[in-house]
Amino acid sequence: MLTCFDVARYFLALTEEDSGDAISNLKLQKLVYYAQGFHLALYDKALFDQAIEAWIHGPVIPELYRYYKAYGANFIPKPTDLDFSLYTDAIKELLDEIYMVYGQYSAWKLRDLTHEEPTWKNNYQAVDKTISPQEMSNYFKTLINDEAKETTAKC
Repeated sequence: MLTCFDVARYFLALTEEDSGDAISNLKLQKLVYYAQGFHLALYDKALFDQAIEAWIHGPVIPELYRYYKAYGANFIPKPTDLDFSLYTDAIKELLDEIYMVYGQYSAWKLRDLTHEEPTWKNNYQAVDKTISPQEMSNYFKTLINDEAKETTAKC
């Protein structure tokens, strides 16, 4: 099983800094959250074991946040030593899709998107701010089902 750090490094490796494509800690948190959510919905199992919590600016993996905290709101550099053999073709495809769909948005746009989602809304005011994998799976399955219905309607 991958860790949240493996998923984060994969997304960071996709950036093209020369074209202004870079990722801050805030944006990275949201991309990794979306990767976990869609993986849970598609495969009924977690992509990584680290917990996700509902913080003021949306879903956050606390361990990942602390690791990249020193960058503040600045962009995190692209890793130069990523071992792509850690990732199956299915995981690469999923992460590439997440990056294509959500990577185009700014950190603050992603923050705003997550604030509209029940996974964050239902847990932000709770005593235990942990967003359960089951809750994520249930919510992200609705997104997949909505997309499938939309595609079918177009055919």
